Amino acid sequence: MQKFGKSQPVTRREDQRLLTGRGTYIEDSFPAGALRAFVLRSPVAHGVITHLDVAEARRAPGVAGVLTQGDLEGGMDAFMDSLVVDQLDGTPGARPARPMLAKDRVRFVGEAVAVVFADSLSQARDAAERIVLDIEDLAVKLDLAPGGVALHEGVTDNTAFDWGIGDRDATDAAFAAADHVVSLEVPDSRVIINTMEPRGCHATWDGARLHFAYSGQAVWWMKGPLAAKLGLAEDDVHVTIPDVGGAFGMKAMPYPEYFIVAHAARQFGRPVAWAAERSESMMSDHAGRDLTCHAELAFDADLKITGYRVHSRCNLGAYNSFNGQNIQTNLFSRVLTGVYNIPAAWLQVQGIYTNTTQVDAYRGAGRPEAIYVIERAIDTAARQLGVDPLDLRRRNFIARDQFPYQTVMDENYDVGDFHHVLDRLVTVADLEGFAARKAQDAEQGRLRGAGLCYYIESILGNPEETAEIEFLKGGAVNIYVGTQSNGQGHETVFAQFLADQTGLPVEDIHVIQGDSDLIPEGGGTGGSRSVTTQGTATLATVDQMVSAFTHFLAETWDIPKEDIRFEDEAFRSVSTNHVLRLSEVAELAREAGREDLMRHRAKAKLPGRSFPNGAHLAEIVIDPETGQTQLDRYTVVDDFGNLINPLLAEGQVHGGVAQGVGQLLMEAVHYDASGQLLTASFMDYAIPRANDLPMVAFHSEPLPSTQNPMGMKGCGEAGTVGAMAAVANAVQDALWPCGSRQVDMPLTPLKLWEMLHEEDRA
Repeated sequence: MQKFGKSQPVTRREDQRLLTGRGTYIEDSFPAGALRAFVLRSPVAHGVITHLDVAEARRAPGVAGVLTQGDLEGGMDAFMDSLVVDQLDGTPGARPARPMLAKDRVRFVGEAVAVVFADSLSQARDAAERIVLDIEDLAVKLDLAPGGVALHEGVTDNTAFDWGIGDRDATDAAFAAADHVVSLEVPDSRVIINTMEPRGCHATWDGARLHFAYSGQAVWWMKGPLAAKLGLAEDDVHVTIPDVGGAFGMKAMPYPEYFIVAHAARQFGRPVAWAAERSESMMSDHAGRDLTCHAELAFDADLKITGYRVHSRCNLGAYNSFNGQNIQTNLFSRVLTGVYNIPAAWLQVQGIYTNTTQVDAYRGAGRPEAIYVIERAIDTAARQLGVDPLDLRRRNFIARDQFPYQTVMDENYDVGDFHHVLDRLVTVADLEGFAARKAQDAEQGRLRGAGLCYYIESILGNPEETAEIEFLKGGAVNIYVGTQSNGQGHETVFAQFLADQTGLPVEDIHVIQGDSDLIPEGGGTGGSRSVTTQGTATLATVDQMVSAFTHFLAETWDIPKEDIRFEDEAFRSVSTNHVLRLSEVAELAREAGREDLMRHRAKAKLPGRSFPNGAHLAEIVIDPETGQTQLDRYTVVDDFGNLINPLLAEGQVHGGVAQGVGQLLMEAVHYDASGQLLTASFMDYAIPRANDLPMVAFHSEPLPSTQNPMGMKGCGEAGTVGAMAAVANAVQDALWPCGSRQVDMPLTPLKLWEMLHEEDRA
């Protein structure tokens, strides 16, 4: 393959390596002879540590040492509180102390108490059995209401913050004057984030410098915190990330284990490695979602929305996590009003501490939650007001001629054509044929429902990114990127984009990522930022490179630089017949001793956010005898702007839809009254399998973004943002004729069966 066609659906080049077992994940990269770490975790959700004795464990065979909080300095506070929000009264949200390892008190099942380091994992695990840990139980806080036993000193009613945004007075006035008001309670259940590869890390101290490797989303997100915690200069910390088997936001932030492993490597003078087991991860990794919203819509006589109010309570878990306070406040608010022309809105959020694991980013981080609320509310409003759900949306869409559109949340949508996208969805989803399909299912005693979600995203993350292009001897080219692939296909898309822009053979381009020594700065991966920011940086680097080579050729050919053009993937002289491809110019410069032209680096900043949007239509079939739900048809029409690789974009949509469907239909997290997690294995916690999903039909209706030179919009999280409400609304549509007016996730077969047979059970 010599040359990609631009924006072609090219298969992923890294798949051959990853699918044939030649990937290098974190455990594959463990140093030879490394000490293995085993973490002793609290078996109690809330209690006072009355006795902790590790002396016997320290004497166990093969053990190099055991660390407790008493052996460490300070806690996680500096890394967990960076995004604490300001409350309605102007004071900052709560900042309770969080130790690296539990000190005096434990606050959730799975909280790390001590770490054993031994020659082998089995020796470390055996030694942990010798640790004496006595805990005096305290009352457990699990509900999302203020009050209950205090988890932290100085935090009144376990409420971390009471936050709001919008115009409360104008919104209240809209409701007072409304012709119709519709309200809905919208729970968004907790999700245990399961990546293919659980978290892990390893560290090596050579006496002067630390090498730390972990399964994460950005080397720089650990480099600074590690240096600060260990008292090192940043130049003395080298962070790398090998292949990553999934992240979804959960691997974005620092965790206590990382700092402890790095500290132990320096203390014991040996490499140290740690990898979580699956159930350990399910107990201790940050969870996702977990909030309940009360949503209200006000309408005038023409069914135009005049006001929107949301009051939510979100679960933070036992402590602040890195983004915990920010996600259900600032990030949620960015798309609060969705794709609708809403003149007044008010959002109020309370954050509650509970005796559970922390809650942080999960695919979409606030935006799926916000879209789920408004799309559930508007669908319910349509049913209660007796109008077609599609018609009610069309009445309230932001019209194309209203763009750029400033929302009441002060978000500036640059472009959009929601009517066009929805019209295309109606056609490609064969919505006209739905009635016949529903009637056919009814003849067989089954219930069919169709559900729509029209979503919009606000692409987040650092707007700045760097790229560096290096020409090697022999013709190979390296491109150094500041983002980090977690399985999205960056090795393919970044090589393809550079080939498209320069004419360099794609097979000669190698994407280098995840090494803080090779790449001095970068924004990492999160918030669907990677392709837009990295593409913009690559374009800036190409421009700089073309300029540098143009000056070189002008000197070499002894002609004015204005005579030279880079077009049709080659340098051409207007006044002569000179034509050279980029790789040929690089080789000419090398032969001339111009090593300064072998590397080109630039930094670029996006002028603003992009706003991918689209419509999802789900059709489900319910068997009333069992409550089993079959997702029968699923159609997506997305506006992602211009696409570099439509195949990879479609793959992102498929994966996102699977995660949204999983949360909505099956991913049920259960704690018992004592705070024990009852769903800490795949025997008890269901995630979607291949036969749970139909083929997702994907269609692109691009309206290029004005916020980057490529006209692109991020696509990594969009599938999840649209999926939850589409499937929930489909279930609601199927059950509405049966008298069910409220459906809440997770819509498991048992829950649906009980809803359908409530009278029988009475």
